[in-house]
Amino acid sequence: MKPTRRKFLSQSTAAAAATPAVGLGGSTAFSQASAAGSLAEENAKKGTTDWQLTRVRINEGKFRTSLIEGYVSHQSIRAGEKLDFFISTKPERKFTIDVYRLGFYEGKGGRHMTQLGPFEGKAQAVPEMKPENRLRECEWEATTSLEIPADWPSGVYLGKLTTIPESPSEPYWQSYTIWVVRDDRPADVIVGVSDNTWQAYNQWPVAESLYTDPRGAHAPGVAVSFDRPYGKYTQITQQPLSIGSGEFLLWEFQIAFWLEQQGYDVSYVSNVDLLEAKSISRGKVFVSVAHDEYWDVKQFHAVDEAIRGGLNVLWLCGNSVFIDSPFAPSSSGEPNRIISRRGCFGELRGDEIESYARIFDTLKSTAPDERKIMGVRSVVPFNGGGDWTCRNGDHWVFEGAGMENGESIPGLVGWEHHGEPDPDREGMETLAEGKVWAGGKREGKYTSVIFPGPKDNFVFNASTVFWNCGLSQPPGIEVPYSHFSRPHGPDERVQRITKNLLDRAIAGKGA
Repeated sequence: MKPTRRKFLSQSTAAAAATPAVGLGGSTAFSQASAAGSLAEENAKKGTTDWQLTRVRINEGKFRTSLIEGYVSHQSIRAGEKLDFFISTKPERKFTIDVYRLGFYEGKGGRHMTQLGPFEGKAQAVPEMKPENRLRECEWEATTSLEIPADWPSGVYLGKLTTIPESPSEPYWQSYTIWVVRDDRPADVIVGVSDNTWQAYNQWPVAESLYTDPRGAHAPGVAVSFDRPYGKYTQITQQPLSIGSGEFLLWEFQIAFWLEQQGYDVSYVSNVDLLEAKSISRGKVFVSVAHDEYWDVKQFHAVDEAIRGGLNVLWLCGNSVFIDSPFAPSSSGEPNRIISRRGCFGELRGDEIESYARIFDTLKSTAPDERKIMGVRSVVPFNGGGDWTCRNGDHWVFEGAGMENGESIPGLVGWEHHGEPDPDREGMETLAEGKVWAGGKREGKYTSVIFPGPKDNFVFNASTVFWNCGLSQPPGIEVPYSHFSRPHGPDERVQRITKNLLDRAIAGKGA
């Protein structure tokens, strides 16, 4: 589909004078990127908190704002490629698109990159649901396109949509679109956003996620499309001011903010980029963050190949690599715009089947054991809250963190986690383990591990969605609360452990 109108407004990109952020231990050490400019230079540019939404109204059902909403043509895109915007306004209103890159930026969290518009808005049709797989796939007319400028560095970008009132007495309304700008350069740290999982839980427009099939929450054969807006997030936190951003502003922004504050050389990828090992093997360490549950089995094999090739991997996440969700093209033939639930990774244990009989009657093992690349896996109960308790205080991971055996970081485990280490993994070491309580009372167990790779590399698994909450708390980001438990926000111990892991991986010192 061709854009019907196009108008680009330029914005100055002059760098503002700023003092680089001081790292842990009082050092200021920025790793220079080989791309145009470094992230240190990028984060020294003028920051703003205006990337945040101000006015949002959920006006249709529980999840949707039809006042202004939209999606983009790519989950991930390179500089020089064209990104299409598909926007709907109801009632019809003129609107603008302000583009922001998220990072540290003087602690403000974002930089204004450009403004597009104003455009004439129009209401675009909500697609019918396909009964065979409950798919809602928009085929909207493109509003405009943006060729990603060559000097825009890899990162997570927001398009803030804002209506223009027709009279002084009428309010404006807002929502987001979101995408990743990727590059192909060697980088120290490759961060993957968990956008397959964002889409799996997205209930736009009414209740069409991968969890709303009448047969049950884990019914196979259901599908969701990236060709639709992200509705309001449906779990754990109720934050309408994140609408349109998937889950990035809830669980993932914390690590991007912290990494760029510390000056690490970072490149970003989406789940779809993990279909090929080269997307991450160009780095020294790959980081999976937060709630990275939905994976195409090709992603699994790509990460396995990269680990065997010497890549270090940090799983700063929980309930990850759990659902086998293959990519498929859109109805118009665009690749990798639909994911569906086929089954799960790894064999289900007898007590899992007994505990979750209604779910597992339909959820079958269709993919390899995720422990091959993660060391641990999702276990029953999947969710809960608990404290992250040190069990190996002499390990180098804890150097400078001041943690002894039995000492805990309160509330860091949740709302989903990993456990049950691979019994056949040579060199596996338990770093932390303890209890969680699902629903506040059902007891479970998590285990955090590290194990060596084949080429003097290592794999670490923090085993909690909430790990990144201990790294930073950017503007506008709330600390979550689930299962009667919550993390406490930024914690020097979490920061030090993460720094130890990253620095050792970058230095190539192995486990």
